[in-house]
Amino acid sequence: MKKQKNFLLKLMFLLTIFFLSFLFIIQPFLSIKKEFNNLKVSINILKETFKKNDIDLLEKDFKSFKKDYQTFQKQAQRIYWLSFIPYVADFKNGVEAASYYLKAGEIVLESVKPHADLIGFKKNTNSFVEKSAEERLKTAILTLDKMLYRIDEISKNLAQGEILINKIDPNRYPAKISNLLLKEKIENTKNEILSLTKLFVDAQPLLKNLPEIFGVNREKTYLILFQNDKELRATGGFLTSYAVFKIKDAKITIEKSEDIYDLDKSIANHPTAPKEIINYHLGVNRFYIRDSNLSPDFPTSIKLFNSLYNQSTKKVDYDGIIAIDTKILIDLLEIFGETSVDEIVFSPKIDPRCDCPSAIYTLFDIIDRPTPYLRENRKGILGKLMYALFYKAIGFSPSKYWGKLLNRMIKNLEEKHILVYFPDKNLQKSIEALNYGGTISNVKDDYLHINNVNFAGAKSNMFVTEEIESRTKFEGKKIKRELVITYKNPYPHSDCNLERGNLCLNATLRNWLRIYVPQGAKLITFKGSEKSVKVYNDLNKTVFEGFLRVTPLGMARVIVEYQLPERISLENYRLLIQKQSGTKDQKLTVIINGQKIYRGILEKDQWFED
Repeated sequence: MKKQKNFLLKLMFLLTIFFLSFLFIIQPFLSIKKEFNNLKVSINILKETFKKNDIDLLEKDFKSFKKDYQTFQKQAQRIYWLSFIPYVADFKNGVEAASYYLKAGEIVLESVKPHADLIGFKKNTNSFVEKSAEERLKTAILTLDKMLYRIDEISKNLAQGEILINKIDPNRYPAKISNLLLKEKIENTKNEILSLTKLFVDAQPLLKNLPEIFGVNREKTYLILFQNDKELRATGGFLTSYAVFKIKDAKITIEKSEDIYDLDKSIANHPTAPKEIINYHLGVNRFYIRDSNLSPDFPTSIKLFNSLYNQSTKKVDYDGIIAIDTKILIDLLEIFGETSVDEIVFSPKIDPRCDCPSAIYTLFDIIDRPTPYLRENRKGILGKLMYALFYKAIGFSPSKYWGKLLNRMIKNLEEKHILVYFPDKNLQKSIEALNYGGTISNVKDDYLHINNVNFAGAKSNMFVTEEIESRTKFEGKKIKRELVITYKNPYPHSDCNLERGNLCLNATLRNWLRIYVPQGAKLITFKGSEKSVKVYNDLNKTVFEGFLRVTPLGMARVIVEYQLPERISLENYRLLIQKQSGTKDQKLTVIINGQKIYRGILEKDQWFED
């Protein structure tokens, strides 16, 4: 009888445990899974609705999504009592962070709706579409001022979400479950959310000033500097031409577009060239504006630019400088199609004569091919082409190309094909916070920046490839790095006989090389430099400087070994590699302490961790 009683008590206990587990754990998890699946359907509907350019439908589907989310959140709260378990705590933080992001999205929608018809985001409304290109831009910018009045509120919600997302630790999850790379998936999702949040928060000062930047209160003047990345220089390319744009109430006019040589001719007395130019640039002993972007730090190069520009009789006071390279031109042509300027057609299609976009060959043919007659302002066509493409952009309905254009331009800012500089300190601070200013970063961690300067006339960077291999070794408490940089030119030499009127694109690359590393690093060996290696400090970094040549159908390689300063700790080791402005398709391999961390393309500044 006693055994039977004990059995019944145990059975009742087990049944109670099972019932409570079902009630407080299993049943809530099943409900959460069901509501999460409903939420995924709502998200997909919302994505499709956004593409339809209909604010009323978007508002309707957003409300439906919000309702589904709140139902999901309510079910999720049923397991919050298990938050002492780290995985549940991460789940809770993710769910609650989403509520803040949802609120931020709701505020954006509320801010945009009253002006949706003005910016072409309302069905059956032709008021925006029927306007001229100039009127469209003016309407969009003037309306932006009204839509940004709640930006602080949006930023506050995003910041609250960021705090919660930061609490999620991907390192506590297994690397792989079945075919799912779980840890990587969580880590990538977290980083994407935090990057977007940081982008908006850091951009807040800039966004607030956008109406002013577009000349709403007073006319603004901007210099556009065209950097030829096929003749690589420190900040992205040889300064080939410039344009002066004026903007008032979002109406843009191009005041001039000229060859950079015309700007140089307007300076009466050019000073003696800096020692770097005299040492590496054959036959050049005077300092010209076209060679002024010597520093890899764009604001520092602008100071050099200004030291000469201020002496020019063509000088105009500017409110900002925007430097762009040829990738911007090709991106715009790919989006908007072939474009004609002065009866010359520019196309993004590949031209077999250079294995490059046809527009690039056409430009070089106009700018660089010798002619028996004088061609005035031959490089001014660049400004005209960019102007034509800009008006193409604002001539289309926003739903057609603006999203693609915005994404492409943000990517180009991140990859440093566009650099922005403002004399206004607050605006410049916001640009640098977004990493859109082409600055050399000051970090406490390990650091690497490789800077190449083409001190020859040909466009050989169009043909030369660069492969970087960084091997970081931990030896006791010391950290050493072996850096191997390989340059190859697989194309034949151009016929550079100017008397025959030939176009000289590919010739020997004369490459001034600087490697920026943490200040205090000690050079062990530097192999591959044709001139004596120099070691000095610049921009709060130690610099290893060398020089090499890469011939057509040839190769060159440098191997550099150095020891990092003791302040770079093995604990929580991190490495920032900063990309040179204007470069593309640089192959990069990063090995830290024997482990391959990365193998791919260096598209933008990247952090690497052991």
